[in-house]
Amino acid sequence: MRLNSRNTNLTVRYLRSGVLSIWIFVLSQALIAQNVLTPEAYLNLKNVSGATISPDGNSIAYTVSVPRLAGEKPGYAYRELWIYDLKTKKAKPFITGKVSIRGIAWKPDGSGVSFLSRRDGSRFTQIYLIPLDGGEASPITDFEYSVSSYKWHPGGEKLAYIATEPKSKREQALSKKGFGFIYYEENLRHANLYMFNIKTSEVEQLTEDRTVWSFEFSPNGNTVALASSEKNLIDHRYAFQQIFKLDLATKVLTPIVTESRKFGNYCFSPDGKNLALAAALTKNDHAVSQAFVYSLSDGAEKNLTAPDFRGHVNWVNWKDNNTLFLYAQEGVEATLSTQSIKTGAPKVLLHSEKSGALFNAPSVSRDNKTFAFTASSATFPDELFAWKTGKKLEKLTNSNPQLNGFELGQQEVITYKTSDGWEVEGLLVYPVDYTKGMRYPLVLIIHGGPEARFANGWLTNYSRPAQILAGKGYAVFYPNYRASTGYGVKFAAAGYHDAAGKEFDDIAEGIDYLVEQGIADRERVGLGGGSYGGYASAWFATYYTKYVNAVCMFVGISDLISKRSTTDIPYEELYVHSGEKLEKMWEQSLKRSPIYYAHQSKTATLIYGGTADTRVHPSQSLELYRRMKMNDHPAVRLVRYPGEPHGNRKQPGQIDVLYRILDWYDWYVKDAKALDGPMPPLDISEKYGLSLPE
Repeated sequence: MRLNSRNTNLTVRYLRSGVLSIWIFVLSQALIAQNVLTPEAYLNLKNVSGATISPDGNSIAYTVSVPRLAGEKPGYAYRELWIYDLKTKKAKPFITGKVSIRGIAWKPDGSGVSFLSRRDGSRFTQIYLIPLDGGEASPITDFEYSVSSYKWHPGGEKLAYIATEPKSKREQALSKKGFGFIYYEENLRHANLYMFNIKTSEVEQLTEDRTVWSFEFSPNGNTVALASSEKNLIDHRYAFQQIFKLDLATKVLTPIVTESRKFGNYCFSPDGKNLALAAALTKNDHAVSQAFVYSLSDGAEKNLTAPDFRGHVNWVNWKDNNTLFLYAQEGVEATLSTQSIKTGAPKVLLHSEKSGALFNAPSVSRDNKTFAFTASSATFPDELFAWKTGKKLEKLTNSNPQLNGFELGQQEVITYKTSDGWEVEGLLVYPVDYTKGMRYPLVLIIHGGPEARFANGWLTNYSRPAQILAGKGYAVFYPNYRASTGYGVKFAAAGYHDAAGKEFDDIAEGIDYLVEQGIADRERVGLGGGSYGGYASAWFATYYTKYVNAVCMFVGISDLISKRSTTDIPYEELYVHSGEKLEKMWEQSLKRSPIYYAHQSKTATLIYGGTADTRVHPSQSLELYRRMKMNDHPAVRLVRYPGEPHGNRKQPGQIDVLYRILDWYDWYVKDAKALDGPMPPLDISEKYGLSLPE
């Protein structure tokens, strides 16, 4: 690991900051435009998701996410159903208001749109259908359990769906009497695949003794491909899935893909002879990265992705029996390509850098001529787009016209070389009204995973408020450090068996680079992130403490030893991250744990996360907090959000995180206040937008 050689005295740091830097910042603040993106404005932004094109390619069904107001009942954002008519160029609201729509799909004949929702006070999620020509949505199913996902049978008269076995009446009775004990990772109930006949309302269970995670019909509807594991555990979904072929007439399961690893989507060829699959290269590859084709007659496997491909293939779909569409992450950009399953390299059809919008994997019309996407850019969150071969990507919606009135920081792709010769890419958001030659306070935002990346689209959310920080005079840097996706399998594997090694050294060298470029003020640097990004935050608060004034650690890792014993994905962690069992890694795990260096921290540390987190147990936050406190750290705070999982889903926790981290950065980075002085106010409820008693 790269050790920090800076020996700046803490007191001198703050004196220099107060005398030499603050006046520069005051001057820059005077130049910043007043109409910048504020937290209040951000919290009202909408975004588009779930774009699904009709079979005939004439309409697109999509959802619009509408944020809940601070004073409303805590919950997820509302999701409305809209239909866009590509002929009239008009969007029509179908189901709006305080609703939650997901899992949208077109009926095979295109006459209506189905979706998943809980409506009319139902305790269970059911499948609904709304006609394209108007009318009310009506339930297709009415089960005493929830449907988690579904697909239409090609014939249009049946639906297959996945649902978890409901508790028996005996189990329900025991629970009501107080005997509903938890037998950890035992007594699990499978998620089974079922077929529902719409005309007769008959339900047929298609699988048993295995949990089904996803499935696809063959074109003729006689066969189903399904991904399943032996246990209904998230760790088994990541580490132990296999793909089978189910004959619907005989109910015989035949294995297609027996090598367990991370799977993306998969689909039958039009003639039903082959299965295309997006998947990780091996069990140790931490993300979906390759395009495979499997022969359903002899089981032959072919990997279409070149070994040196500097990207990650995330999605596959058939154009014809011999050609695939591929969607890939390539650096901070995205591409849509075609590739022959026999010979040749991919042919790029659409590139986000040239199209001006970072698009997601598409939905394709039946004739493969029209594509529906959601896409974003540096200046707007996800909107609805359409594209036809040979034409330009067309933006169809404008959900946030108010953004046109805000001054946003310029977003730029930057690249720097590390001390050991690797090339690292990232995204820099400049302060609004940036002046070359003036140094600015810097905040780095670190992605989780590490099997993830930052892409060149809209970067601002409640825990990563890039444009809000830019409006307050910060430079904001999003590094794609080693182990990120989008740069090929070799780059992604650089963190294997080396947690907090070269990957976090890359981040430190990114700070050095921005200082050397004359953009960042070395004496005013903050850093934050969630999950693995929270791990990086804790590492910079302790091991690399001299690099940063303040960190914001969200659902982060502080102790690799206890983390491996409390997470819900221990096998995934073993196979794609650590590489060996803990018994062979005691010393390395200890010395790559931020708590090991907590005693030396000179960084203001805000720690926060949900109480119901099963991925990174809340005890990880408590351990770092306690070790810092026991070493008399004067500026550490722990905030917990009741009932929230791995990341805040409901609006109260999101609102608080947004304002709280902004306060933390302003206090310790922008204003460079002393570590041993007062901390920012604990009660920030006046910022929530609530009507509260005095």
